[in-house]
Amino acid sequence: MKLPLHLIADQFARRERTRRHFFNDCAVGLGSLGLAGLLSNGALLNAATPVGGDDPRSTNPLAPLKGHFPAKAKRVIYLFMAGGPSQLELFDNKPKLQELDGQVIPESYVKNKRFAFLKADAKLLGTKRTFQKWGEAGTEISTLLPNIASLADDIAVVRSMKTDVFNHGPAKMFTNTGSPRFGRPSMGAWVTYGIGSESNSLPGFVVLHSGPRGPRGGTPLWGSGFLPSTYQGVPFLNAADPILNLSNPQGIDDERQSDFIDTVSALNNERLKALGDPEIATRIATYEMAYRMQSSAPELMDLAGEPKHVLESYNADPSTPSFGRNCLLARRLIEKGVRFVQLYHTDWDHHGNPGTNLQDSLDDRCKEVDGPAAALVRDLKQRGLLEDTLVVWGGEFGRTPQGEPRDVPGRDHHIEAYSIWMAGGGIKGGQTIGTTDEIGYYSVEDQVHVHDLQATILHLLGLDHLQLTYRFQGRDFRLTDVAGKVVNKLLA
Repeated sequence: MKLPLHLIADQFARRERTRRHFFNDCAVGLGSLGLAGLLSNGALLNAATPVGGDDPRSTNPLAPLKGHFPAKAKRVIYLFMAGGPSQLELFDNKPKLQELDGQVIPESYVKNKRFAFLKADAKLLGTKRTFQKWGEAGTEISTLLPNIASLADDIAVVRSMKTDVFNHGPAKMFTNTGSPRFGRPSMGAWVTYGIGSESNSLPGFVVLHSGPRGPRGGTPLWGSGFLPSTYQGVPFLNAADPILNLSNPQGIDDERQSDFIDTVSALNNERLKALGDPEIATRIATYEMAYRMQSSAPELMDLAGEPKHVLESYNADPSTPSFGRNCLLARRLIEKGVRFVQLYHTDWDHHGNPGTNLQDSLDDRCKEVDGPAAALVRDLKQRGLLEDTLVVWGGEFGRTPQGEPRDVPGRDHHIEAYSIWMAGGGIKGGQTIGTTDEIGYYSVEDQVHVHDLQATILHLLGLDHLQLTYRFQGRDFRLTDVAGKVVNKLLA
């Protein structure tokens, strides 16, 4: 005989209550054993936590920790040029490419290669830009970037970068997370997971945007993936209220807000004791951080107190969003202990369309970033911060030696060889790493893969990329996946 629906529902409800009691409330039940197993293999404990003693993450998920070995850098400012700047116009001068301008590229270069838009018989494109040697090192850099070039003895140019992915969104994901697919933690998340943050009033990982739109790939580029969400990047808006919904609602004063935070934290702490879920600890920390940020964030964004000469050096208008303003904010953020600051500046995808070409469009992008990026490095150096602040400049890939058949010059996406530069934080300045062939197609010396760059950044922060892992779905994941090696030539 079939039971009435209301009795079936009642039996189901009782069974569910029993299951919850069994897993969540029994002191020595399977839930506790499962949690203990996770803790024992490091899934809920930071890989860099010192052996012995209490884990400071139990009360503050962003508590600063020592790495696996002494660090040369304490923090990172990553200037991400979204779209793929052309190394052949900026950092990798190729006289032979000039000679071969207009000729069809030899088949040996492009056999079995895939491009976003080019065909195999595309013609080579020489650059119309001029290069000169800068500094005592004599580093060749384009005159499009005179301010950055003037730092030649402080920066290391890497001309032999290599990536695996040739479309923008997946390539940005690969550079930032080590995987072209969604769901992996970003580099900033791995760093704050590994060594926490030195700020107690701002997030450990902050993201700033400039340019006409956000980068392709969006929020997963600075997400925490399967790490606790407290380690994800927090985008700051170019406004007096830098974070949406941060200010108190109308009619709520500071005392009432404080009472609310205390009450919610107490309730969440009770739940944390019962379940041991790290996301509950994240929720507690987020509420408390948001409360502190109600005063710290607007104060940070207010540039009115900066001297006029500093604002001018960054080309920063306190009231106008720009890359220069973000560079100045990056300096202010790391002064307040933020561990990882990432600046995305878009519109470097120069295929040769109106508004995205290697003529006026490239000129405009270079003017936007050249002065502010150089001002940031000089400012950090003058304040004694460059020594332990790592600055990275670059995009997700480079541009092809072949041109696209358009009315104005442009180049397609290129993954085999492109250029970035790095400064401070244990980097040996005044040098060039890597060499490409005579047309700039392949790296022929000291190739640096994206995973090698990631391993090197972690190394400078005192983190071993092989040991900084997190167990998820039955395996240990890391930023560099199953590859990566430290580029020792970059190190001071």
